[in-house]
Amino acid sequence: QEQLVESGGGLVQAGGSLRLSCAASGSMVRLVSMGWYRQAPGKQRELVASITSGGSTNYADSAKGRFTISRDNAKNTVHLQMNNLKPEDTAVYYCNVNAMFTAGRYNGWGQGTQVTVSS
Repeated sequence: QEQLVESGGGLVQAGGSLRLSCAASGSMVRLVSMGWYRQAPGKQRELVASITSGGSTNYADSAKGRFTISRDNAKNTVHLQMNNLKPEDTAVYYCNVNAMFTAGRYNGWGQGTQVTVSS
């Protein structure tokens, strides 16, 4: 069974950096996309950044110029480098993977990792 394991969240001061990672277990046959979403208290989950199998990236306006999404195909891993963090970036960050594994099509979420940015 496919599983997503996230790491890298934590507490950081405004202006600091964090790097989130998400590793997908299982035998991936074909990647469609990987992405990071976030959900702040009282708000809907929103896209932060995504990357396709071809390497095309998409960023929320709030993330442009500060965040960088990347992937390691050999390790089925996606990273989110977050720089110049702001208090409004505080949220639970979720990894999403949409791919074909040997066991079948998978579109799932990680367990979430808390990012807290203090002012």
